[in-house]
Amino acid sequence: MMQNKLSVIQTDDGSTSVYDLQFGENFHSTYGAIEESNHVYIVNGLKLFQKDELRILEVGFGTGLNCLLTIINKETNQRIYYNSIEKFPLSKEHIAKLNYSDKLKVSDKIFEKISNAEWDKQCEISDNFYLKKIKIDLLDFIPVDFYDIIYFDAFSPNAQPELWTTEIFKKLFYNLKQNGILTTYSSKGDVKRALRCAGFEVFRIDGPKGKRHILRALKK
Repeated sequence: MMQNKLSVIQTDDGSTSVYDLQFGENFHSTYGAIEESNHVYIVNGLKLFQKDELRILEVGFGTGLNCLLTIINKETNQRIYYNSIEKFPLSKEHIAKLNYSDKLKVSDKIFEKISNAEWDKQCEISDNFYLKKIKIDLLDFIPVDFYDIIYFDAFSPNAQPELWTTEIFKKLFYNLKQNGILTTYSSKGDVKRALRCAGFEVFRIDGPKGKRHILRALKK
């Protein structure tokens, strides 16, 4: 992906996101990047688990916002192993323009450690939080761990339909623990059907500002 096809934008809650000209999409909702990510992946993902140890897989590392929010919102003594896959990592120039630390009132050092973490290597970002960023296409990704939560944050089914198929969801379903969940911002009918065909029990729940619904998929 050519980095000059990307531009940093400001969303309605004051937080920044990135617009991708190649796919014609923003990385987050224009109604609020932080608001959307917090609602979809923290409130309806992380906060549903009270386990001492969690393994999380994120599909689409993007700006690193979901990872930062997970660190901020995890329980103090909770240990989290966070794997995130991304085919097209952002440049340092684009990352430097993101304002999440200011908006969330956290130390710049945390986001810097997330952004600067070496790819394809597990790194300790903070106490009991271990990040492994994996540079790979989801189509080629073969999970080896078993996860409690999957943050599915790829570009939309309109932009990348090949990532929202039954085959992809079957692969993820297999590596999700029993009673684990996949949470995503898309509530399209085709996505619901693909998730169900892969074996998930699918729930449509209220979305963040500007979006009526999102999906939570459960592996029973």
